[in-house]
Amino acid sequence: MDLAGVLLALLLVLVLVVSLLSNLLVLLCFVYSTEIRKQVAGVFLVNLSFCNLLLTVLNMPFTLLGILKNQQPPGGCVCKAVGFLETFLTSNTMLSMAALSIDKWIAVVFPLSYTSKMRYKDAVILMGYSWLHSLTFPLVSLFYSWLDYNSVYASCTLHLKEETERRRFTVFTIVFHSTSFMLSLVILCFTYLKVLKVARFHCKRIDIITMQTLVLLVDIHPSVKQRCLNEQKRRRQRATKKISIFIGSFVICFGPYIITRLIELLPFVTINYYWGIISKCLTYSKAASDPFVYSLLRQQYKKVLINIVNRILKRDLYPSSGYNSSLDTENDYCLHRTN
Repeated sequence: MDLAGVLLALLLVLVLVVSLLSNLLVLLCFVYSTEIRKQVAGVFLVNLSFCNLLLTVLNMPFTLLGILKNQQPPGGCVCKAVGFLETFLTSNTMLSMAALSIDKWIAVVFPLSYTSKMRYKDAVILMGYSWLHSLTFPLVSLFYSWLDYNSVYASCTLHLKEETERRRFTVFTIVFHSTSFMLSLVILCFTYLKVLKVARFHCKRIDIITMQTLVLLVDIHPSVKQRCLNEQKRRRQRATKKISIFIGSFVICFGPYIITRLIELLPFVTINYYWGIISKCLTYSKAASDPFVYSLLRQQYKKVLINIVNRILKRDLYPSSGYNSSLDTENDYCLHRTN
């Protein structure tokens, strides 16, 4: 194997380890914390982490094997099963992210009616649709024998073997990516841009109050005034930064692979082997980044993890009155909502 292959294998191993540990931590927090389990968004987060964990354990090792030995898993049935899971889990994670954005949109734009618009029953229905939607396409591809080892991506995935079925396979692939990637992207953009609009409106109101206060306090120290102005600037940027991470990580991780799969439908196009592996590793990297984007960097999850560590070590780092739970509100200032 050449140097490029070694580097790609090391990258995939890193993604696999981070994804495994981080998604396990999210599921551990959900099991340990009653507060997290009470939140409707927890249903979407658990489904997302569960799918990412399955993708990590059942798909990434076979892709790693394909990079190292450039061969498919032993047994045709095993490869079909791996390709079936890859198609199902990838689509399911995309729809789970779309469901999370819908939950955030309802919570921020319609805060007073959130409990009636987004109940546990509604979340389960959304996840039920996600599973049915995601199962449809791998079942169809299994029926037409379109699941096989694809050397360009070093993995078992959607693959056309008979040129006579190119037209049918092309229609299937376009519909599949349109109803998974494109549909999820449209939902993400619509909901999060609405959230950003509301967040900017609230931040603008806070800025007006802050400026009026600074004008009234004529004797305020210049350093205090400067700190208030700096916080005002950070507050305006915080919501935009979070929305950019939500949408940007989705596009960067899934976009290159989806575009590559659509371009290769053209009979005269040949995909470079290394680019195929890189685009595949990018999709896997979403499984490693999702726990940090949606869960582990939130103060609520940090608190739960600290409590778990303290319980294991049988120590108490924080006095009962020393922890201020309002830090979660501080960190998610313009986007945070309370279930």
